Amino acid sequence: MKKKGSAVWQGGIKDGQGKISTETGVLKDAPYGFKSRFETGPGTNPEELIGAAHAACFSMALSLELGNAGITAQNIATTSTITLDKVGEGFAITAAHLDVTVTAPGSDKDAVQKAVDNAKVGCPVSKVLNATITMDSKIEN
Repeated sequence: MKKKGSAVWQGGIKDGQGKISTETGVLKDAPYGFKSRFETGPGTNPEELIGAAHAACFSMALSLELGNAGITAQNIATTSTITLDKVGEGFAITAAHLDVTVTAPGSDKDAVQKAVDNAKVGCPVSKVLNATITMDSKIEN
């Protein structure tokens, strides 16, 4: 399986503008630029898109892990916070932190926590990130 995303950039780093799109059309020419990435400005940025992809991937991976344990969650709510730091002469994504709340009434908390931990390392987006990935989980049953 291969999925595509695309971007077009015009202009210099600070005064330029870009547009980002996805193959499915969910994002179509969504604006991004220096201000939306490093300051406060309209548009999106690569880090928040990676965060959204990480949160979505993790939630699906957790659903699979829970299902393998015979548990169906009523709700999985995940946020991934991506950290972009100055490293040397450039920038690098240095960390991703997952915050997840799992609502699984009547489930065994230890089994849910094991599924959460397995999903953290098993999620394909977690595997692609060359960053420290941390997590806080909250289990409601």
